Amino acid sequence: MPILIDRIHQVELGNLEQFTTLCRELNLPYFLMGGSLLGAIRHQGFIPWDDDVDVGLLRPDYDQLLAAAPVRLAHSAYFLQTPTTDPYYGLSYAKLLDRRTYIEEKNNVNSARKGVFIDIFPLDRIPTETTLQREQLAKFQWLNTRILLQLRYHLVSTPLQKLQPSLDADQLADVHALKLERDALMTKYQDCSELTQVKNLASQYSYNKEVFSLKQVSELTTVPFEHLSVQVPADYATILTNMYGDYQALPPKGQRTEKHLEKLIMDNQVFTQ
Repeated sequence: MPILIDRIHQVELGNLEQFTTLCRELNLPYFLMGGSLLGAIRHQGFIPWDDDVDVGLLRPDYDQLLAAAPVRLAHSAYFLQTPTTDPYYGLSYAKLLDRRTYIEEKNNVNSARKGVFIDIFPLDRIPTETTLQREQLAKFQWLNTRILLQLRYHLVSTPLQKLQPSLDADQLADVHALKLERDALMTKYQDCSELTQVKNLASQYSYNKEVFSLKQVSELTTVPFEHLSVQVPADYATILTNMYGDYQALPPKGQRTEKHLEKLIMDNQVFTQ
């Protein structure tokens, strides 16, 4: 019988195929990032123990995707979850969810819509001065924390949490204002054409691990990812070396564990292992 992560991988491949189809129809260049890029190069697909998919677009392309996708997905099995399309969603980037599934994540209890997803990150221009980089990141993290707290994101579910009333319209409006402030901060340097570095500000890696030159994320090549063909930066070796060192070496067995999902509901069945 397929184990939980295999089932998740199969659904995520459907999400990824829908995403790449959208990008192709809209003529939007995208690229795999992080562990998904590593998986594509080292495993020609998923890292066997990794349970998510990360893709990125430059901010102008990301904004085009967010503007066009809801109409194109309206009658599909997929939902583009953003801080706008889901008022209870607190993160700063989009997810493409499979509506036919429901998931529970480890250490992530909230009221946002749930389903097997892929992460879609915008890459924004950043300043060259270290002081300005630190200032932008600190403000981003402060706003992010405020938003997640106000939307009641928790590590674990508690009886007290279940007794709380739903957020009212004024509370959701306050959160929406914070989301707009966060977006403005992320795109603060977008019109500075002299800046040639971009960053995934929502990255879980240390700051410089996901800073790229515009050239690195504009010159793309196609590689296999399971049964799909996907786009990755042509300079993937430099990117992966910066992120992981010897990226062809497998981590110790004790570190080969899935990070996110612990329960999946699909086809009227519950899967936990």
